[in-house]
Amino acid sequence: MSDGRSAERQLVDELKLVLGPRGWLDPADASQLTVDYRGVFSGTPLLVARPDSVEVVQAVVRACGTAGVAIVTQGGHTSLSGGSVPTADRTSVLVSTTRMNQIVSVDPARFALTAEAGCTIEQIQQGAAAVGRELGMDWGARGTATVGGAVSTNAGGLNVLRYGPARENVLGLEAVLADGEVFDGLRSLRKDNTGYDLKQLFIGAEGSIGVVTRVVLRLYPRQNYQRTVFAALSQLESVHELFAMACERNHAGLTAFELVPETGVAGTVEMFGVVRPLQVVAEWYLLARFSGTSPVDDTSQGFLSDAFEAGLIEDATVAVTSAQEENLWLMRDELPPETLFDVRGAKFDAAVPIDRVAEFQQAAESAIVELCGDGAVVYSFGHLGDGNLHLYVVPSLERGSRLDVQVVEEVTARIDQLLWSMGGTVSAEHGVGQELLDRVSRQKSPVELDMMRRVKAALDPDDLFNPGRGAHSAPTQSFRGEMS
Repeated sequence: MSDGRSAERQLVDELKLVLGPRGWLDPADASQLTVDYRGVFSGTPLLVARPDSVEVVQAVVRACGTAGVAIVTQGGHTSLSGGSVPTADRTSVLVSTTRMNQIVSVDPARFALTAEAGCTIEQIQQGAAAVGRELGMDWGARGTATVGGAVSTNAGGLNVLRYGPARENVLGLEAVLADGEVFDGLRSLRKDNTGYDLKQLFIGAEGSIGVVTRVVLRLYPRQNYQRTVFAALSQLESVHELFAMACERNHAGLTAFELVPETGVAGTVEMFGVVRPLQVVAEWYLLARFSGTSPVDDTSQGFLSDAFEAGLIEDATVAVTSAQEENLWLMRDELPPETLFDVRGAKFDAAVPIDRVAEFQQAAESAIVELCGDGAVVYSFGHLGDGNLHLYVVPSLERGSRLDVQVVEEVTARIDQLLWSMGGTVSAEHGVGQELLDRVSRQKSPVELDMMRRVKAALDPDDLFNPGRGAHSAPTQSFRGEMS
């Protein structure tokens, strides 16, 4: 056996002792963790480490650092950009945080909850609800997505309009650094003006400067009253005026403001037994939610009355039972076309200024007709209130259809150019991972990329954590910048 192989075997043996019999998996027995769910990215680690405490994480980090073996940290494995699978071009250990899954403390008086990184978002929601509080963050993968993953990607989701992304919901955190030391920033203070806010370096860093182990999350008063409205739009351009109307009615209580396509409604009705909310069929629908500590019936009804009077919607309904509420949000959760239609094409986690969403969608449709002809489909849904559209270009919605690789490249270049021309971004909430490395460098200036690389080099000089992932790893290219 070569010296290299012997050293790797020695590291694996050392890690198994540190982790204990329940703390590791052979990669051959964990194939579901080494390939992303879309089957695009994969890699084989030396070992899947499953630590159950910060002390064990420290030991793993130190052993890997000494051996010069990279660490890829994985939470719920719901990444959509290839950021949580092992490296294919460098020897690595995959560190899964799923055994670090305890809620450490809940403090309703401080409106704060401390949890280990492997706790799921749904678990935190339930822990907050048990003491009459509420977690602001929410998204469809709540049952599998973890706190650590949410922090590492600065995840957004359904309620970002009201509560902001992860960055605005993290009060403090703990992380193991590249030398095995622990950054202890587990504070629940709302204000602390004593220098750099170091926790922010780890939020959105995609696991590239440390392993997040525990997080202090902001909680909110329990919103016991809510009303979800579903409305058929007269035209897509109506969304901007509708958003202004909703904000004027109750800006603080407007929790979600989502765009839903008819193709998605029809698909969820067929696939998941969703009850069609309206008899009127429109090309686009609005799904919005008002919530509060007091009844919001007048708010939701007043908003719809204003919208009808202005001719912005054709029909609408308000969910007044829990079953109706669940039906509408099940429809929203199941909109991604990968599962709904089993189609593959060019995928965009795009965001533009909120007043340009309709313009962006229409310009994308025109560009795709020019590139692919009338048959191609631009399938979009997402967060109208923060300008974030999940846009897919597919050859059709026939089950199993695939877009040719060369066409995907041409479509991607055209949509990216359109995004940048509108002052948008190629990654609104899914992170850069591996998938966007070549594209994000056209969005970031050389100065910005260099600043991020300096942070990485200062905190992880040997590139131990998640090498080749995140914006700092992007090659310097011709910078397009914001063109309008």
